[in-house]
Amino acid sequence: MSSRGRFGPLVGAIDEGTSSARFLVFVADTGEVLTFHQIDINQICPYEGWVEQDPLEILHSTIECINVTVDNLKKLDINPNDIVATGITNQRETTIVWDPVTGEPLYNAIVWLDIRTKETVNKLIEQSREKNAECIKHLCGLPISTYFSGTKLRWLIDNVPRVAEAVNRKRCLFGTVDSWLIWNLTGGPNGGLHITDVTNASRTMLMNIKTLQWDDSLCKFFSIPMWVLPKIKSCSEIYGYIAQSALIGVPISGCLGDQQSALVGQMCFNQGQAKNTYGTGCFLLYNTGKSVVFSQHGLLTTVGYKMGSNAPTIYALEGSIAIAGAAVRWLRDNLHILDNVADSRRLAQRAHPTGEVIFVPAFSGLYAPYWRKDARSVICGLTEETSKEHIIRAVLEAVCYQTRDILEAMNQDCGIPLTKLLVDGGMTANDFVMQQQADLCGIPVIRPSMTETTALGAAMAAGSAEGINVWNMSDVFTVPCDTFLPSIPEDERDYKYSRWKMGIERSLGWDMETEKLTNRKYSKLGIQETITRSLPGVFYLFTTGVVLIVAKTRMQQ
Repeated sequence: MSSRGRFGPLVGAIDEGTSSARFLVFVADTGEVLTFHQIDINQICPYEGWVEQDPLEILHSTIECINVTVDNLKKLDINPNDIVATGITNQRETTIVWDPVTGEPLYNAIVWLDIRTKETVNKLIEQSREKNAECIKHLCGLPISTYFSGTKLRWLIDNVPRVAEAVNRKRCLFGTVDSWLIWNLTGGPNGGLHITDVTNASRTMLMNIKTLQWDDSLCKFFSIPMWVLPKIKSCSEIYGYIAQSALIGVPISGCLGDQQSALVGQMCFNQGQAKNTYGTGCFLLYNTGKSVVFSQHGLLTTVGYKMGSNAPTIYALEGSIAIAGAAVRWLRDNLHILDNVADSRRLAQRAHPTGEVIFVPAFSGLYAPYWRKDARSVICGLTEETSKEHIIRAVLEAVCYQTRDILEAMNQDCGIPLTKLLVDGGMTANDFVMQQQADLCGIPVIRPSMTETTALGAAMAAGSAEGINVWNMSDVFTVPCDTFLPSIPEDERDYKYSRWKMGIERSLGWDMETEKLTNRKYSKLGIQETITRSLPGVFYLFTTGVVLIVAKTRMQQ
């Protein structure tokens, strides 16, 4: 397939993330972005720990992004017919259920970092023979957690009558965001395709990590009927054709979860290569080749990519961090000590380095390598000299410390320390964060000037699919990069990391202890209200040795 346009064949990429939807157009020969359009997606937080989005807003925003981008091409005197294929990359684990007859969502999308399923997780662990969250890890590569889609789907069936009734009537389809978009874009109620790819399926706790099929025993464990699940496909093949928007007739031929798409976009095709993406959360993926590696140190086993139905499956170890850029927005939106996220670099650099403050961002508990849903955010080391600049610096450093936690675990699992870290995502624009990352991990941090690596991965998958064949995956683009080298001695690095570990210890068990206190009234102190009834954003201050702040807040992202 070829195109006569001056740029040659073009490939589109839908990038539907946690905070926005985008559509980008790439030149297949060079990977250059010609144009794009982006729309922010609202988040709905009805209760503490609940994070939802409107599936129709996700769909309509995606279609609008496509239409505006096509108009942009026309204004640039580029023929939109030069777009020969489109790929999709998406926020993973976010769960949507809908009626296949009407196309209407049965409930809001439950976003990946939502933690309402804590009790569901506890019940599932209790019903397992091992009474352990890792009891299904040998099958799906994942622990039982609020993070993944299976527990969200189970919660919907158990707690939303409309969903339960739809399941009983066999009028319910389940999917992550990729499935929802593909089903609608290929026709919806009029013949829409109910599919997903292996990377998104590997985040549900329902797919067998070795067979790449829905696992009967896992579905029985979660009491989920297999007929609600989409068909699993590879990451690169023609799935179907767009039936609405300005790209009617264009094939959809690539699909990867956003972190796996960034792995491809960073061209980590060799075993032992790794990338770290800094967004709402932070996700480090390490290519383990064709080997399924089960972590002994809190990491996840996941599918990296499978570029065609007959192509080999490439696996990865993943370290998932729930809170990265979200913590900076928390400073702006909840604490109001930042007017603009971009100001964080300048203000953090103004903080005197001797005023050491440690912040552990555990709004939704801690993900890898700890997997402690009872953890809550703490700030340690406050003195009367502490300023807002110190707090801002601590928030940025927390992202870097969490990344070192993941690298330490990967080193223990794989035995081969990384010699460099490839990075991408919104926070990488902050030079302070990148330098701190190099300093605290002790390895060079490589930031490509091409920032759209997540969308690029989806475009590469789509353009290289059989029947499209406009993108040669063996051609690795030479991309200019910025390199940040470690600038502090090893003993200082290890001292700082030991202080971080002290902060981690102080963050554990808070949700559990708060629950115990909920029904206890402090009559001796004259306190009639329980701690958990305090307003969101109120801090509880303890001054036993180290000054400690525990933040229990409703996150607005």
